[in-house]
Amino acid sequence: LNNPVYSALLSGDAHFNVGNDKVKFFDKQVSPFVGFDENYKNGFEDLNELLPPGRKILYANPRQIKIPKNWELLAYVEGCQFVLDSYNPQDASVEDIVSLSKVNIKEMIQLTALTRPGPFDERTIEFGHYFGIFEAGNLVAMTGQRLHISNFTEISAVCTHPDHLGNGYAGALLHQQIDLILKMGKKPFLHVRADNERAIKLYERIGFKVSRPMNFYFLKNV
Repeated sequence: LNNPVYSALLSGDAHFNVGNDKVKFFDKQVSPFVGFDENYKNGFEDLNELLPPGRKILYANPRQIKIPKNWELLAYVEGCQFVLDSYNPQDASVEDIVSLSKVNIKEMIQLTALTRPGPFDERTIEFGHYFGIFEAGNLVAMTGQRLHISNFTEISAVCTHPDHLGNGYAGALLHQQIDLILKMGKKPFLHVRADNERAIKLYERIGFKVSRPMNFYFLKNV
């Protein structure tokens, strides 16, 4: 979990890897995440050679880094990694929770663009197990999975439309994801912005604890 993207692309998400033996990354429509061994010093140089000019990437690291040569910083997010520590299963049933599919991608992109839980594109749904809640025919809340690291599975895209906050949708969807991941014999983890107090309070109530800081760098090669 110290190097989650690289670890995922070596294990549970290896089928997505379009890099090489040194640096690994996803197709940009799946995720902008890239990764390489923390002891490998030429990771960004290799990425600059492998990726086309102007390609935007997302790099995650527990430590802060210097912006590498030939890369432009587009945004920096100070985040935290949480891992499920203690969990009391609850009735997560909301009668309108439904499985999401490719027919819902347009609405999913719109919801994530509004709520900004993290990057979401045309093929992000391929990480699997996305569920949502609809009101009046509109998608108003959802969760899914992203990185799969050996015995760990990341819960991602936890978001609720601002007009529908306070209805318990995020909690219900989180409990459903946790139950699903535990039944698969994995341990849930997730990432959150360090300043997202509302989300952090919810995660802590459910039983997540901080594992480590995680810095996110949105970069573009130039």
